[in-house]
Amino acid sequence: MMRLLLLLFSINAFAHISSGVDVFFQEKKYESLNGKRIAILTNHTGVNSKMRSTIELFLEHANEYEVVALFSPEHGIQGQHYAAESIDHSHENKIPVYSLHGKTRRPTPEMLEGIDVIVYDMQCTGVRAYTYPTALFYIMEEASKHNIEVIVLDRPNPIGGLTVDGPMLEDKWRSYIGYINVPYCHGMTIGELASFFNEEYNIKCDLQVIPMKGWKRSMSYRDTGLAWIPPSPNIPEPDTPLFSSSTGILGELGILNIGIGFTLPFKIVGAPWIKAKEFAEKLNGQKLPGVFFQPFYFRPFFGLYKGLDCEGILIQITDPKIYRPLSVQYLLLGMLKSLYPKEFLKRLETTSGKDLFCKANGTDAVYEILLKEKYAVWKLIEIHQEERKAFLEKRKKYLIPSYN
Repeated sequence: MMRLLLLLFSINAFAHISSGVDVFFQEKKYESLNGKRIAILTNHTGVNSKMRSTIELFLEHANEYEVVALFSPEHGIQGQHYAAESIDHSHENKIPVYSLHGKTRRPTPEMLEGIDVIVYDMQCTGVRAYTYPTALFYIMEEASKHNIEVIVLDRPNPIGGLTVDGPMLEDKWRSYIGYINVPYCHGMTIGELASFFNEEYNIKCDLQVIPMKGWKRSMSYRDTGLAWIPPSPNIPEPDTPLFSSSTGILGELGILNIGIGFTLPFKIVGAPWIKAKEFAEKLNGQKLPGVFFQPFYFRPFFGLYKGLDCEGILIQITDPKIYRPLSVQYLLLGMLKSLYPKEFLKRLETTSGKDLFCKANGTDAVYEILLKEKYAVWKLIEIHQEERKAFLEKRKKYLIPSYN
């Protein structure tokens, strides 16, 4: 009991910001729900700074309003399901939990019947290729059709609010894992994205965003003092989103182990046909800012190359403020082609992961450059530079001023 009290004290004592759910209840904004029937799209990451669940908080204050439904995303309301696993409907605290990652990914009219307000509270990873923002987009679209208010309780972008990197999304590669035309790393919070969705995609739902207090765009997640709860099974630490944006796309090819199946998810890249020292030396020779590539040797416990000795690199981020994750990702791919053309291209041409790779990138240009260009590195890094500049201008009006 004493250990638990000390843990809760330490979490509360070092929290430097108030997330949207903290603000919502501290300022008694829940009183605006009086007389209404509400639903909540949330999961295990929906907690306040004292680690109390968003569901629990809403139920505790439900004297004048009624919580009638819960919606759950990919990985389920408790976060225990595997990626892409189909999830059935269930119950939580005798309230129906409608899965939006099973037979349907949009709430049906039957699910929405009688609902006045939908509240969204989940921790995202700060990248386009993640299903939680898509779940919000779908909720907003359906809410607009049924005149339902949407309240988004804002949370930090764990990559920060300044890193904007990677290609934009081309329409033909639009999918549930990447639905909106923003760079792979967009530098926006989920509340800012909600406002972006509502206007840029003409959803026009009745939207209210509850901003955080104290969060700044320059903050890392550790700077916030908030406890980190893994939003999905392979995102165990607050810095993992930055690493996942550095290797997650190339992992979709299914030809490189990126630490899934080892103790360092997204922080390593390797295969039995790579030479660690040679690979690291060539990568470091490119002098990308904010990163050092350390030779690394490992044997995966499960997954790709299970039980085989692999060589590769461990990514050491030396300065997150100047680090560019997609530049790292494309440097890794281009260098693999340059150093190991036979092994790499043979696997690239026959992989079953091409479709997922292009969906995650938001374009097939990366795949085509890898396939056709002899020296691919800098062509990859330069993809969509002008489009990113235009996005930076477009997003300005959706950024919450207090975060600057």
